Amino acid sequence: MDVSLCRAVSVTAQASSRVPLPIRAGRIGSSLAARAYRIDLRDHLVFPGLINAHEHLHVNAVPPLPSRAPFPNSYAWIAAFREHFAEPAVVAALQVPKALRLRHGALKNLLAGSTCVVHHDPWHPVLDESNFPVTLLRNYGWSYALGWPDYGPPVQPSFAATPADRPWLIHLAEGTDAIAQAELARLDEMGCLAANSVLVHGVGLGEQDIDRVIERDAAVVWCPTSNRNLLGRSLDPRRLCAAGRLALGSDSRLSGARDLLDEMRGIAVRGELSPEQLLGLVTSHAARILRLPSSGSLAAGTPADLVIVEDRGGDERCGLVGIGRSEIRAVVRHGVPRIADPDFAEWFDVAGMETVPVTLDGKPKLLAKPLAEAALVALEPGLELAAAHRARDLVMEAG
Repeated sequence: MDVSLCRAVSVTAQASSRVPLPIRAGRIGSSLAARAYRIDLRDHLVFPGLINAHEHLHVNAVPPLPSRAPFPNSYAWIAAFREHFAEPAVVAALQVPKALRLRHGALKNLLAGSTCVVHHDPWHPVLDESNFPVTLLRNYGWSYALGWPDYGPPVQPSFAATPADRPWLIHLAEGTDAIAQAELARLDEMGCLAANSVLVHGVGLGEQDIDRVIERDAAVVWCPTSNRNLLGRSLDPRRLCAAGRLALGSDSRLSGARDLLDEMRGIAVRGELSPEQLLGLVTSHAARILRLPSSGSLAAGTPADLVIVEDRGGDERCGLVGIGRSEIRAVVRHGVPRIADPDFAEWFDVAGMETVPVTLDGKPKLLAKPLAEAALVALEPGLELAAAHRARDLVMEAG
């Protein structure tokens, strides 16, 4: 059934509107349908689903390395982590099937409003399943890092094989030492710095390096929590942001923030960017940099991937800044709610989506049944099946 979201304020980085938002066949409609199911969202804000521009989906349940920061660069952290692989908790975490760990990373993102994610690792068949929790960046090129050539596609062949209209991703300048500081020049000498180059982290970039990135129309994905945890500092985002050449990523919990909302909250607390700028980083700027014209927008014809929150007053663009994931009223993917507060139960019913009662960080929610697999839920701290549902599962297992 067609849906009409009424009386809410639809908010993007560019504008806000009080015009009802129609959803038709999972996409934003261009006009209201006469027989649409109407949802009164007075005192609510509707945002585009967020884009997490950098993730390693399969390691979010792996215990992080005990704090030894600051490392001079990511290669030193990787070397230190090799011993960490012998820790019993790490061994146990990695024994969980990779397909389940990938789904867990996607669920983690969805719970915090990220409906589109960039996975910076080899592809896996589970990522192609129709019920995968989030949309993924596809048809892109990537290498892992200049200093770790044994993992992932080799740099120059991968860059050469990537069409100019598709993004090419690489961890770069992830450090504060001379090795990291020299990486942009080295990448340029290799002929791999172009308008489709997306450089992840960039902590070691100097002012002239940032000039070069902007001149080439390349871009950087900023993961400040991961940078601060591993390296002791991060880059100054202001010039890249002003040029529209910056997106935001959470990395993974192995080194970074719990989720993209936590990442945004930290940036706001430190006063590094304004709420308007932050919204652009996780919607329109990210969509442009990653060549995702159907994401990060509320334009007619785009998938109805939405984040709905209560209007707390003030600047509407601040509505996502400073909140936790349990404060989101609903996360919608392809026009169907996937996790929402219990008073949205009828919307789930109209959409034909069965639900399971859960608690998220102590707050009651309804979770779409395909996402409520017990083994999947068990991997996510703060997410629990409701007691009655857990009891029913135990009975079914016993039978």
